[in-house]
Amino acid sequence: MNPAAVARTGTGTTSRFDVGHGYALYQGPSWDSGFHRHAAFQIVIAVEGEAAMVDASGVCHRAVALVVPPMVPHRMLATTDVRVFFVEPQCAFADRLRERRGPGISAAPELRELGGDDVRLAGARPSGELDPRLLAAMDALADGPVSMPDLATRVDMSPQRLRGLARSQLGMPLTRWRVWGQLRRTVEALRAGRSLAEAAAVSGFADQAHLTRWMREMMGLTPAVVLPVLRPSPPEGHVDRDRTGDR
Repeated sequence: MNPAAVARTGTGTTSRFDVGHGYALYQGPSWDSGFHRHAAFQIVIAVEGEAAMVDASGVCHRAVALVVPPMVPHRMLATTDVRVFFVEPQCAFADRLRERRGPGISAAPELRELGGDDVRLAGARPSGELDPRLLAAMDALADGPVSMPDLATRVDMSPQRLRGLARSQLGMPLTRWRVWGQLRRTVEALRAGRSLAEAAAVSGFADQAHLTRWMREMMGLTPAVVLPVLRPSPPEGHVDRDRTGDR
């Protein structure tokens, strides 16, 4: 796992973005994100006060910690400082969330002290609930592009049965999971020093605009937010020659 990227925002809040096995973590200020849906469980914890988000029916949910299952449309409201975990559905921590949470946004005060180590340990273990063939297919897609016929052959299923298994156990198509893997590779490429255009290309996005649309749709974040955290501003007086951004 790569070390977390940490930066200080203009408000003085320390922002952090980390991608590990089975999870991603963002900490910092939130904003009105617009409606979006994740391929992962989302846990939003207010560092102070309450986190707030609105569901597709217009109901506002407020609590010190909120959980959103995969593919549930929602938008986050502005909060000074939140800790946001994206828990991938193929890991053991997701089993815990599937067991205890309902189909919509729910308050989870018992998770208010949840930390990176808690998610990291369970994120490294595979789900004990999902079909092993589905887990193998998800692992293959996370490594790079694979056609559905080839993917089905690898796990000894027909494409139709594999699609049905994904929808019944994940609640989403595997194409959605493929994009999540592309976003993970984008973050890793940016952390390695690639420009935004290069990171988009090596991750399989058509261009920066394509990347931005999917990152906003899948995470409620944009490259303009993530890039400064992955690459904190250089010390005063240092000339940064790579001004690539998406603003």
